[in-house]
Amino acid sequence: MDYMKESLKLHYEWKGKIAVKTKTHASNRDELSLAYTPGVAAPCLEIQKDYSKSFELTGRWNTVAVITNGTAVLGLGDIGPEAGMPVMEGKCLLFKEFADIDALPICVRSKDVDEMVKTISLISGSFGGINLEDISAPACFEIEKQLKEICDIPVFHDDQHGTAVVVLAATLNALKVVGKKIEDCTVAMSGAGAAGAAIGALLHACGAKNIIMCNSKGIISRKEGNTPAVDRIAAFTNNDNIEGTLADAMKGADIFVGVSKAGLVTAEMIGTMAEKPIIMAMANPVPEIMPDEAKAAGAAVVCTGRSDYPNQANNVLAFPGIFRGALDCRASDINEEMKLAAAYAIAELISDEELNADYVLPAPFDERVAPAVAKAVAKAAKDCGIARI
Repeated sequence: MDYMKESLKLHYEWKGKIAVKTKTHASNRDELSLAYTPGVAAPCLEIQKDYSKSFELTGRWNTVAVITNGTAVLGLGDIGPEAGMPVMEGKCLLFKEFADIDALPICVRSKDVDEMVKTISLISGSFGGINLEDISAPACFEIEKQLKEICDIPVFHDDQHGTAVVVLAATLNALKVVGKKIEDCTVAMSGAGAAGAAIGALLHACGAKNIIMCNSKGIISRKEGNTPAVDRIAAFTNNDNIEGTLADAMKGADIFVGVSKAGLVTAEMIGTMAEKPIIMAMANPVPEIMPDEAKAAGAAVVCTGRSDYPNQANNVLAFPGIFRGALDCRASDINEEMKLAAAYAIAELISDEELNADYVLPAPFDERVAPAVAKAVAKAAKDCGIARI
């Protein structure tokens, strides 16, 4: 099937992928009076007295805003907020299909961090959670940081943290396959944008002690002239403060994680890695190295973002269950403990008997995933004291 051509045809037919469905009716005088005026004054006054009642008396408890400014839409780049709307609607569809969460697409016409933060914070009272989507780095870091400081509901940039959770889950199982421990491994990374920074941080939180991350200029090191975003990465990576290229970073490494560009990794580079290397080539639609080539070069486990190869690392394994768990316990945040819990929950769905080099992640349509992740995330939120019910 030509997915591009067929999808465009269907989008003309669908005229949008989501719609409003009412839970009650206003087909007679009593129904109108109960759902609207005068009866609706009673829940309004309850919420006025106790703000938390807004989660009990409205649909806010189960509603997420999917927000973009269109500056980093899929692999299309800065195409503008309206052009990003089909993707946001698609994300809302996934929220509903995989976790029964009502989600609304919101596209904001601004590239200004302060404007984005103010706009999102001012409308946050309508939602139980905020999913930031397709916002370019480094603005996405600051927008999320500021919103987390001022909003009392979870704020989650899926391009960062959803990707990180799935990569960590795949890593945990891949390490079982090759018989290594994360704390003993060197991780070489290509790509230091939104996804790369978050993956590195979560791997570090899980115990990875030696991460060497590269951006377009080479290995990130602690030096004068770094941007604040690069300095944040340098603070927990590159223990020996080495310099060089991606090829230098991969020498002796046990794990490669790529969230960068097609074709950056060669068979020769994999040949310089440690025994039984793990390759996570996540660039889409064409990875840093194709799986067949990576395996021929000695890779023990290979993951990509593609659906036509084993071990597809797809964010749909993470974000529906993470938000389901956060909403169910009315968490005020989605923190590191919750993300780690989500990664472990995904990884543990594959038994030791099932686990093999071509099966380190559940399939995106595995119906066990979202409930398992939700349960683990809610427990983690309660354990660390940010659950409110």
